[in-house]
Amino acid sequence: MELISRFLQPPSSSFFLFGPRGTGKSTWVRSIFGDAVWIDLLDPESYRSYSAKPERLREIVFGNPEKRTVVVDEIQRVPELLTVVHALIEEKRDRQFVLTGSSARKLKRTGVDLLAGRALFRSMHPFMGAELREAFEFGAALQSGLLPLVYAGPQSEDILRAYATLYLREEVQFEGLVRNIGNFSRFLEAASFSHASVLNLSNISRECQIERKVVDAYVGLLEDLMLSFRIPVFSKRARRDLSVHPKFYLFDAGVFRSLRPRGPLDRQSEIEGHALEGLVAQHLRAWIDYGNEQNQLAFWRTRSGVEVDFIVYGPADFWAIAVKNSKQVRDEDLRGLRTFGEDYPESRLILAYRGSERLLRKGILCIPCAEFLAHMRPGQPLDA
Repeated sequence: MELISRFLQPPSSSFFLFGPRGTGKSTWVRSIFGDAVWIDLLDPESYRSYSAKPERLREIVFGNPEKRTVVVDEIQRVPELLTVVHALIEEKRDRQFVLTGSSARKLKRTGVDLLAGRALFRSMHPFMGAELREAFEFGAALQSGLLPLVYAGPQSEDILRAYATLYLREEVQFEGLVRNIGNFSRFLEAASFSHASVLNLSNISRECQIERKVVDAYVGLLEDLMLSFRIPVFSKRARRDLSVHPKFYLFDAGVFRSLRPRGPLDRQSEIEGHALEGLVAQHLRAWIDYGNEQNQLAFWRTRSGVEVDFIVYGPADFWAIAVKNSKQVRDEDLRGLRTFGEDYPESRLILAYRGSERLLRKGILCIPCAEFLAHMRPGQPLDA
C-alpha cells in the first residue's frame, strides 16, 4: 500500500505522540525517523526486558552514539522509563526522544512526571479527507470511519468489529484497568447511544445497571484510552441561558457504528445523523491539533434548545458550524446559526449538509459535507 502523507508535523525537540490504536502513529514515526533507535514495548521480549530493568534504555542510548533520535513505542506499558528519559534530557546529550502511546491512564495512575514541560505533546487522529486527496470517499468514511487500520484492510467491517475487542483484551484487561470486564463491555454498548449527544450518566447507569460513579469512571477511562472525547458548551460573553452539560463523541465514525447496536426500532436516519456529526467532529479536532493554532472546540446550546453543533474559537478563528443530515437547506436548519450570529456578529457561519451545491443563504455559507471535509486542511480557513 502507498504510504499516505499525514498533516502532522514533527517538532524538533522531544515529544509525546498520543493517539488511539490503529491511527498510524508507528507508521508515521517510522517514515519520519527511519534511522532512529526503536524500542517496541508491544514486543513481549522488549516489554519484559525494560520492565525488569528500565535503566537499560541508558545503555542503549550510549551504545548508539551516532543515533540522535530514540523512539519508545507504547511508553505507557513501562512508565518507569520516563525517569530515565528525563535524566538523559537533563544531561543534554543532544538526543530527541519520541514517546508514543495509546493510553495516558497508566501514566496518570502511577503519578509519573510527564517530563515537566521538557517534551511537547502531539496527537494523531484518524485520516482527514484531505490527507487521502482524490482517494477520499465520503460515503465510505461515513460508513466505516477513517482509521488507517481499517482503511488499509480488505474487510473493514470485520476489523471494526474486532477493534473494541482488541482494546478490551490488550489495554483494559491486560492493564487491569477495570475489575469487571463484562460491566465495561455493557457500558461501551450503552455509551454508543450517547455519541454526538449531551452526556447523561444517569441514563447510561440505568441502561447497563451499573452504579453512576462507576459509569463516570468508565467515561474517564475511555477518554484516557483516547477512544472518546467531550466538548464543552461555548459560554464566552453569553447573552442567553445556556446548557451546562458537555457533548460526548467516540473518536471515529466507524468505531461508533461498530459499537452501536441496531434493531427494528432504530431509525437509520438518526444513526446516520450521529455518524455524520461525529465524522465532522473528528476532522475538526485533527484540523485544530495539526494546525497548532491554540483553537478550542465547543458547542452552543441554549436552555430553550437552540443549538449550534460546533464552535471553533481561538486567537485568529471564530467559526460556528452546524451539521445537517439532509440534502436540502431549509430555513429551520439555519435557525441555530442565525441566533448565534445575532449574539456573536464576529463569528463566521457554516452549514455542512448532505446536498451537492455550495450556497450562500441569509449570510450563512452552506457547503456539501463531502466538499467541506475533503478540503479541510490545517492552517487554512474552514471555508477554503
